[in-house]
Amino acid sequence: MYELRGVTKRYTRGKETILALDGVDLAIGDGDRLVIQGPTGGGKSTLLQMLGGLDKPSAGSVELDGVDLAKLSEARLTKVRSENIGFVFQSFNLIPTLTAQENVETALVPLGVKAKERRERAAEALRSVGLGERLGHLPGEMSGGQQQRVAIARALVKQPKVLLADEPTGNLDESMRDEIMDVLERMWKEHGLTFIMVTHDSSIAKKAPRLVTIRKGRITVKENAAR
Repeated sequence: MYELRGVTKRYTRGKETILALDGVDLAIGDGDRLVIQGPTGGGKSTLLQMLGGLDKPSAGSVELDGVDLAKLSEARLTKVRSENIGFVFQSFNLIPTLTAQENVETALVPLGVKAKERRERAAEALRSVGLGERLGHLPGEMSGGQQQRVAIARALVKQPKVLLADEPTGNLDESMRDEIMDVLERMWKEHGLTFIMVTHDSSIAKKAPRLVTIRKGRITVKENAAR
């Protein structure tokens, strides 16, 4: 699935050069579930952006199924993201003027899916995350947990190979956090996804089959003995 070799990312801020990733080597197999954890500014989100093709490394390679994302044009990257990678973010990123069903449908538009099929697939995706009765509701009419379920449905409706989640429970209370994690883990199992998640939450991290800890751009990988 993923093979990262020598991935380095430098940012320039004024006269200062910031080393966000420092020679990262990492292999992630099909169907893996891993959590990325570390202090603020340690490189977690930068690493996730590399995996999602949202940013390119200053040096090194990021291969997805043998294709180096770092060498693709923006048009090719957009196609890879649209077809193969689903994203879930802390802030939900829903369009406030669209219903739950319409928000989910937006993920299918770039794929050229016709309107009738978009509606059917969006409705089914929402039912799969427990929102079958909320198809016509706007984001402002739903709780934070329900909005995150819509975001999960939107990420999965296109049937991606990879699900990337950046602090998906960060805006939720403990009860909603557990509900969303249950949904994400069920989707991972049911769809055979490769599931990669960034979190500050140690209670989530310790349950992951693989834990990547990142500090000052360098990683350590721990296999959970209970896997």
